[in-house]
Amino acid sequence: MRMRAAELFEQKIKPPEVARRLRVSLKSAYQWHQLWRDGGREALASRGPSGSRCRLSPRCLEKLAGYLEQGPAAHGWVDDQVWTAARVATLIGRKFHVSYSVSGATRLMHRLGFSPQVPARRVAERDEQAVNAWKEATWAEVKEPGRPAEATSASRTKPGSPVGRPKDAPGAGAATRRS
Repeated sequence: MRMRAAELFEQKIKPPEVARRLRVSLKSAYQWHQLWRDGGREALASRGPSGSRCRLSPRCLEKLAGYLEQGPAAHGWVDDQVWTAARVATLIGRKFHVSYSVSGATRLMHRLGFSPQVPARRVAERDEQAVNAWKEATWAEVKEPGRPAEATSASRTKPGSPVGRPKDAPGAGAATRRS
């Protein structure tokens, strides 16, 4: 996109027209024009991906891929055979002494061709009958009452309809039908 912009600038086309033709923001077109004027086409060349560099060397990334292929049980997680991002972040810390966030470990796994797996949160020993009994008996008592079922008005400037109001309520007689 930036190289196409450079071609257009070389043809003396102004930034607003470049922005329109390339469907980019006017700000981008002006920034590209400034870079092009100062450094030519080379100034618009890509500088690679943005963001911080990977903290693991290519050799360490190969080792990490090997560890992931061995499975979680080989590294102490014997409960289930899933790699969560949190486990991968812990593994990276243990093996390479580098701290990764859970989201950073997720991005690193995707880069290596793996996807984090989320284990089922339900325990194997769950007693469905006990859960249903609790919902029926206890939940009804502890949950807060919801909103009333009657019609309400959410507008501050338009009061609710006077149709259901008692005749002696404030404003009950104020509304008149238009003909």
